[in-house]
Amino acid sequence: MDAASDALLRPVRTGNAFEETVERLLQAIKLGVVPPGERLPAERELASRLNVSRVTLREALHALQESGFVESRRGRYGGTFVCTAPPSAAPAVTSRVDDLEDALTLRSVLESGAAEFAAGRDLSDHERAHLTARLSECDGATLGEYRRKDSRLHLAVAEISGSPSLTAAVADVRMRLNELLDGIPLLPKNIAHSNRQHAILVDAILVGDPPGARRAMAQHLEGTASLLRGFLG
Repeated sequence: MDAASDALLRPVRTGNAFEETVERLLQAIKLGVVPPGERLPAERELASRLNVSRVTLREALHALQESGFVESRRGRYGGTFVCTAPPSAAPAVTSRVDDLEDALTLRSVLESGAAEFAAGRDLSDHERAHLTARLSECDGATLGEYRRKDSRLHLAVAEISGSPSLTAAVADVRMRLNELLDGIPLLPKNIAHSNRQHAILVDAILVGDPPGARRAMAQHLEGTASLLRGFLG
């Protein structure tokens, strides 16, 4: 493998192992480090280089296979191969990719701050029930309704921060991001991971742990950012 491969297929560093693994693999594919029709390194080597478990790697490869970026071939010369004609983002999304980093930066600042302030407030019973209900709805959402329920949970966090202006700003940046999110597939593994992170976030808010809530939200947002950069970058 060359230096470019070493740079892209480097160890995953955060708690979003699945999402970052998808991002690294997509970068390697989109930048031609592994050209169309070529085979990816063996699972054992890839898992070692990315510093992830074989289970996480297989889940990431399965997601890319479902999305049309790679295909699995059996037999003596089998393995995971980059598709000769990988899918591309929809034109409406492609035209807005330049907004991605700006939107991600704004979202990180706004939503991490909202989580911190929400956890620092003396919440009413109504606010606690509202947040818990939105978490439950998101956790039980179908694929078709997940993004809407996910948006509602994030808005609920902003709402209980106590700042209408902050809530409006979070809603605005969420609208921008949803247009970009519509251009990437819904990955069940990512949804399950997101729901676990949601639970940690809500728990930190309800027990009144501002630093913990800020960390939980930041880590959660990093996972979504990794997928967006991978699929749209």
